Parts: sequence; structure tokens; C-alpha cells
Amino acid sequence: MIYKKNDARIIVRGMKDGIPICLGYFAVSFAFGMLAVTSGLSVLQAVLLSLTNLTSAGQVAGVSLIQAGAAYYEMALTQLIINLRYCLMSFSLSQKIDRKAPFFHRFFISYGITDEIFAVAASQKDKVGPGYIYGLISVAAPGWVLGTLCGAVAGNLMPASLVNALGIAIYGMFLAIIIPQAKSDKVILGCVAGAMVLSALFGVIPGLKRVSAGFVIIIVTVVVAGTAAWLFPVKEPAGEDREHGT
Repeated sequence: MIYKKNDARIIVRGMKDGIPICLGYFAVSFAFGMLAVTSGLSVLQAVLLSLTNLTSAGQVAGVSLIQAGAAYYEMALTQLIINLRYCLMSFSLSQKIDRKAPFFHRFFISYGITDEIFAVAASQKDKVGPGYIYGLISVAAPGWVLGTLCGAVAGNLMPASLVNALGIAIYGMFLAIIIPQAKSDKVILGCVAGAMVLSALFGVIPGLKRVSAGFVIIIVTVVVAGTAAWLFPVKEPAGEDREHGT
């Protein structure tokens, strides 16, 4: 069992497992930092955004909404929809964390629950404790923030033409995530295609063109994800509930 004590060995183990996440985060957040400054944010604002959010898709959408002058409630609702998956990850990870872990540890751990940190923590064979997850976060989160800082500074120093060219790197990252999954899963492929078609309709149909960018993201996400969940529900393996003690 990983959770015995929150001693240095457990924290160091988490830090070691977090190194690959840190390196990946640095590359992606470097592109985000460039995107942020080209969208009108200062270096400090870009860094604070990464420090307080830790969500690539949410931050990119947020920057786009800021650039478009969206209302606060629109931004809040968009972030809620985009980042709702972290709530589901937290529910799942709560079954993995040792029951002896106090509530305040669970509260602070929630700050760093990202796709990658969740995947690493959930893949452990035994129960995990706060020390291990703190170790993951302590390495991964600085990689995300430092990458944003370097990208934002580079965006202010490099020629505008080069910055614009490199600014598409973060969208390339999203494609790199989507394409392999879409090739192996027809349901995901259908979701991607449906989202593209629905987004295009909002750009060409006169009545729909009036819908703001934030609500387009919300509507497309809810409609496509909801339809896929209704038509193709994920079936849990038999006995999984018993394994979780429910």
C-alpha cells in the first residue's frame, strides 16, 4: 500500500512519477503562453492564469473568450462545462485515496487533479495517499507554469510572424490527442465529426451566427457529449461496484 505515512519516500516517489508529466506540460504550456500574449494578455496575467487553473482546454477557451470580450457569466459557464470532467475524475479518485486521508488533504489535492495526474494516480495498484499525489502535483504544476512563462516571454521577444506560426502548436496538441482516439473508436470519431459540423453551422447560418463564441462552445459540448452518452453509454465491468465498496 502506498499510503502508510506521508513520509519523504512516498513524496519522492510521486515526484519521480511526475517528471514525464512535467516535461509534457512544459511543451504544451509554452505554446499556450505564446497564444496568451498574442491575444492581449501580459506575461504576468498568462502566468497567473496557468497557476490558478491547470487546464489546457479551459485556458485556451478562456483566452479566446477574453479576446472576444465575453461576459463573466459566459466565461464561468463555459469553464464549468469544459472542466466538468475533473469533477468526475475526483469522484473516481476518491475511491482510490486511502480512507484514512483527512478531508483537508482531499481539498488541497483537488487543485492539481488533471487528466495526466489522475491517470498516473489511478493506475497505481494499491490505495494512494496524499503524499504521493502531492509529489505528482509538486513537479507537474511548476512545469505547466514555467512553460507558460517561457512561452509568454518568447512571444514578446520573437517576430510577430514567427509567433503567429508557432501559435498553432497548441491546436496541434489537441489534434494529436483526438486523432489516435478517433481512428480506433468510431464513437469518438462520430463525436469529432459532429462537433465540427455543429460548429460550422453556427458560423454559416444567419440566425446562429449571432450566438457568442462562449455559448457555441457550451452548446456544442453539451449536445455532442450528451448525445454520445445517451446513444453509446459506457458499461462498467461486472463487480466493479463491489470492488469500490459500494
